[in-house]
Amino acid sequence: MVFYRKYRPQKISELDSEAVRSSLYSTFSKKDIPHAFLFSGPKGLGKTSAARIIAKVINCQKHEDKKSFKDEKEIEPCNKCLQCETITNGTNLDVFEIDGASNRGIDEIRDLKEKINLLPTKSSKKIYIIDEVHMLTTEAFNALLKTLEEPPAHAIFILCTTESYKLPQTIVSRCFRIDFKKATNDDLIRSLKRIVKEEEIKITKRKRIQNIH
Repeated sequence: MVFYRKYRPQKISELDSEAVRSSLYSTFSKKDIPHAFLFSGPKGLGKTSAARIIAKVINCQKHEDKKSFKDEKEIEPCNKCLQCETITNGTNLDVFEIDGASNRGIDEIRDLKEKINLLPTKSSKKIYIIDEVHMLTTEAFNALLKTLEEPPAHAIFILCTTESYKLPQTIVSRCFRIDFKKATNDDLIRSLKRIVKEEEIKITKRKRIQNIH
């Protein structure tokens, strides 16, 4: 298995971006969490991975009786309970990953609106991850907006996009936005160190490169 799949982040602490980690820890340390997130940035920066991690943080069974978290370690999902395991392997019945490019019409969003009012099967929250959300039609955006304006208490939306400028401002304004930016040298080194440690690879330190990009 290639490294990027083998070491796909499963916890907030494993995300490459320090800014993203800090933002998520700060968000989940508060009593109330947003009902909608917007993840924006180029491909391959961990938006979908972060969305799945959020789904686990919200539905992890070790968090069922938690009203608040005392530190970052408590916020992390256990990755061992049934909820975490099924979200990781993509079989959780309450976590929906929708490709905006393939489900971009108003009929698909209307179908989502009809089903969203149903209570979760076994999870505490239903999570809707819409990838490439900028591909939705104008009519679909209007239908989605109505859901974001009056979402049921048991639903969380995570919208992911590589082209945020194509989203209506009315959608953006109703989301908690996190921008995913290209990794810094420190981010890359941190990520490589995690792989090196797990693979038990011996490396030698060399003079630091000023700019990898």
